[in-house]
Amino acid sequence: MKGGKGEASYVNNSQAQAQHARSMLHLLRETLDGVRLQSPPDFPFVVADLGCSCGSNTIYMVDVIIQHMTKRYEAAGCDPPEFSAFFSDLPSNDFNTLFQLLPPYGGVSMEECLASNSHRSYFAAGVPGSFYYRLFPAKSVDVFYSAFSLHWLSQVPDVVLDKRSTAYNKGRIFIHGASESTATAYKKQFQSDLAGFLRSRSKEMKSGGSMFLVCLGRTCSDPTDQGGAGLLFGTHFQDAWDDLVQEGLITSEKRDNFNIPVYAPSLEDFKEVVEADGSFIVNKLEVFRGGSPLVVNHPDDAAEIGPRPGQQLS
Repeated sequence: MKGGKGEASYVNNSQAQAQHARSMLHLLRETLDGVRLQSPPDFPFVVADLGCSCGSNTIYMVDVIIQHMTKRYEAAGCDPPEFSAFFSDLPSNDFNTLFQLLPPYGGVSMEECLASNSHRSYFAAGVPGSFYYRLFPAKSVDVFYSAFSLHWLSQVPDVVLDKRSTAYNKGRIFIHGASESTATAYKKQFQSDLAGFLRSRSKEMKSGGSMFLVCLGRTCSDPTDQGGAGLLFGTHFQDAWDDLVQEGLITSEKRDNFNIPVYAPSLEDFKEVVEADGSFIVNKLEVFRGGSPLVVNHPDDAAEIGPRPGQQLS
């Protein structure tokens, strides 16, 4: 994601992710209700956001998790533990911008921190690295949260860019509408990546912990129909690349050497990998329809959404 705080930054262009994540808060709270409370809470309660990016969405969700767990401790007649939050993403993520958005840790007690809207009630740290590998010490994390990240693959499958392969995705930049061989290559990459993710988390999670995972998905069994992801990456992006080729700004070969490393799994795709790995039990697995990926403040403003045919920007 693009760092900084400029007009094109993730900070100022992540309304869709915020809207969709908040629409699933009731599901997140259901998951948190199943997390085992530490008794006595001798150690920090640890939350990790995997694929946190650099905007305020991750801070909001961590606050939701910690506030909910605090209420659970209080309802059980226990003093809340100290909380730690780890914000994790690839090393190229703009952690500097993220940490500038973090409110200061405040208050001499947990109660004072929770009562203050201008201070955070947890200790924070950044963890750079790919979540397809180990990131944390064994048995150290209570809750893993990840939203709109797991559909990103660790890489484009090599055979998709190999002209000698039947999976070569000539003329396309995405799996949507591609050949069966291309789709199979993308699916295998997704299976391998998710298996690595699950193996790593199974070692890092405390007993009684839980994960809440959200990613782009599809309802069709055919992986060449990527649903909403196909509309975004396989239509809009594809058209943009084709326009560049037709206008002579790039060569068709350069387009063919670029593919988007995204795979929107079906429920069955996801379930197969989880069951084959055997590290976790699925408590709930469902398709949540979050609406359009496009969220704008002024839908009739050509400067924001682009001009319609025959319309000019002033």
